Amino acid sequence: MALFNFRAKAAAPATSGGSLEAFLTGYSIEVMPRTAEKVDDFRALLPTGTRVYIAHIEGTPIEEMVATAKRIGDEGFTVMPHFPARIIKDKATLQDWVARYRDVGVRQGLLLAGGVATPHGDYHTSMQLLESGAFDGFDRLHVAGHPEGNKDIDADGSDKMVMEAARWKSAFAERTDAKMAMATQFCFEAGPVIDWVNRLQAEGINLPVHIGVAGPAKLQTLIKFAIACGVGPSLKVLQKRAMDVSKLLLPYEPTDFLADLAAHKAANPGFGIEQVHFFPLGGIKTNAQWVTENGGAAGKPARAA
Repeated sequence: MALFNFRAKAAAPATSGGSLEAFLTGYSIEVMPRTAEKVDDFRALLPTGTRVYIAHIEGTPIEEMVATAKRIGDEGFTVMPHFPARIIKDKATLQDWVARYRDVGVRQGLLLAGGVATPHGDYHTSMQLLESGAFDGFDRLHVAGHPEGNKDIDADGSDKMVMEAARWKSAFAERTDAKMAMATQFCFEAGPVIDWVNRLQAEGINLPVHIGVAGPAKLQTLIKFAIACGVGPSLKVLQKRAMDVSKLLLPYEPTDFLADLAAHKAANPGFGIEQVHFFPLGGIKTNAQWVTENGGAAGKPARAA
């Protein structure tokens, strides 16, 4: 049966949370072809079944993306490559990419507009990709979420367009049998994230949230990436840390941020965060080791299982 057959479906049951270990269970992580090359064997780092997103940066040949997907898939992990609308020239290119991925067993994708200012061709939003029909038969599709807004989309500093898009995507998931979730930009402060997730639910946006988390990294590295990626008000958490000489040279770790979210999830099992998604800005090995040390069974590598 095709993925999008526009029929009604039953709502998925809410996930339950608990300790930090429970909150980290089933986490996902993001790589690029050039960073994946530095890992000898993902089974030595990641738990069995971990979803590995493959970021498609402008200029990366599709051949490198597909080769990376095949390699990681062959090691036993679920692969979810990015499909950035604005670097896809036309429907023929989109169909070619999807066919190449299908040939190596990929059945999941993250659909997003992409950070390119000027579209390369016919597409400029993830909604156009969803409607293209190219992903019929895929098992799961994720879309982007922005807890602190996105100035590339809402130049006036509001989140009007971002929220309209979220409502559209949620409605699309509800009127089809698409298995969808919202993977977000990384943030550094739990309170605003909790408020945003609650707001989504209050406004009837029912996509499960896979919350973006910056993995352990040098503070300077993290601030650079946060500014480049348009992280919003929670950037002040890093800026405050940078002013503390005793912490300036210490690597940032997401322990407090995740512990706060885990505690909220434990107290509110219906809370809309379903999983954690790591951006390993300090390196894949460093990120995986942190989860292994802090996540208990949630971080146990496949090779050790």
